[in-house]
Amino acid sequence: MTTPGHNNQAPFWELKTLDEMTPEEWESLCDGCGRCCTHKLEDEDTGDIFATQIACRLLDCEQCLCSDYPNRLEQVPDCLQITPEIARTASWLPSSCAYRRVAEGRGLAWWHHLVSGTRETVHTAGISVRGRVMPEQSIDPDDYEEHIVTWIQNEP
Repeated sequence: MTTPGHNNQAPFWELKTLDEMTPEEWESLCDGCGRCCTHKLEDEDTGDIFATQIACRLLDCEQCLCSDYPNRLEQVPDCLQITPEIARTASWLPSSCAYRRVAEGRGLAWWHHLVSGTRETVHTAGISVRGRVMPEQSIDPDDYEEHIVTWIQNEP
């Protein structure tokens, strides 16, 4: 029995696969952590991927949002658009990533804005890169290795 005025239906991320989501639903899954907008380095011998604290030039490091999201793929040639396939297969996506969590059947974390109701919880939970990254313009590309970091892998 449902209560009048209340929708007891499960949220879309529990009802749909990533491939079934509308573009609006897909975009709303982004938790705004900014981790996918940092430079990664690949070890040529092992193929291992290392995160850095170097942010894409378009990332607003305080808001953890792209400053030119609609044109990012044209502005930054090596920018990757996260797709359902990438969410299912990219080991470089952090385990905290909402796309990866949903792809793995883990649902959204308590700090995700669609659960908490505010985009601030990703920051207060320590998941985002806010205050922990620097813009790529301030770093010599030859020094990128000096900026390798290990983000927390387990959510709080």
